[in-house]
Amino acid sequence: MLLHGWTANADLNWFTCYRPLAEHFRVVAIDHRGHGRGMRSRKTFRLEDCADDAMALCDVLGIERVIPVGYSMGGPIAQLMWRRHPTRVRGLVLCATSAYFRTSREERLGFLGLTGLAAVARLTPLQARRWLTEQLYLKGKADKWEPWAVQQAAEHDWRMVLQAGRSIGAYDARPWIGEVDVPTAAVITMRDHVVPVRRQIRLFQAIGDCEAYRVDGDHDSVISHREFAPLLVRACSAVAERSR
Repeated sequence: MLLHGWTANADLNWFTCYRPLAEHFRVVAIDHRGHGRGMRSRKTFRLEDCADDAMALCDVLGIERVIPVGYSMGGPIAQLMWRRHPTRVRGLVLCATSAYFRTSREERLGFLGLTGLAAVARLTPLQARRWLTEQLYLKGKADKWEPWAVQQAAEHDWRMVLQAGRSIGAYDARPWIGEVDVPTAAVITMRDHVVPVRRQIRLFQAIGDCEAYRVDGDHDSVISHREFAPLLVRACSAVAERSR
């Protein structure tokens, strides 16, 4: 079960990995709430709801047990799938992610500011929402992306996406992450400027049955580093084998 990162959707995050993974596994991917074609709701975005959404999709598809593969924001969602539905999760693969995302004053202020932006995105007309989209996500990228990718990002509900940012900032699994009792792999992006490497390593160290896989790349390694997809296949295969 592929769980994408913040401001992406399933296809933007995982398009380089679908084919390599499908050669070995049954692969399912989901657009999280407000992202791409994900569920729209008047409720405030919560990572816990995304974890329940993913498991509900498994129910619909008749999947009894699953290995969640979470990238960045998808990492907390995968962790919460285990915490909320422990008997349904065979193992975890956690990529470019952490058990917490803010500690410094600057980080706290940055995530808090997303609440105000979310309100603006909810109340302003379509033109203003388009401006927010350009400023927050597509700025400097639209001229480099394929048209399909720009269209994928344009489908976001930015009110929910910005609420998701605040939810990420409030996430802290450190009190319980050490209780994870299923085989786990941590794919660590060693040049990451978004999720510091030290936090990724602390996540790896906190989980007892966890193996580390290292990628010499930044936070976008899933789409920019040619070694990422083969490494992800190795990580998933190892978790699948250890969880038999």
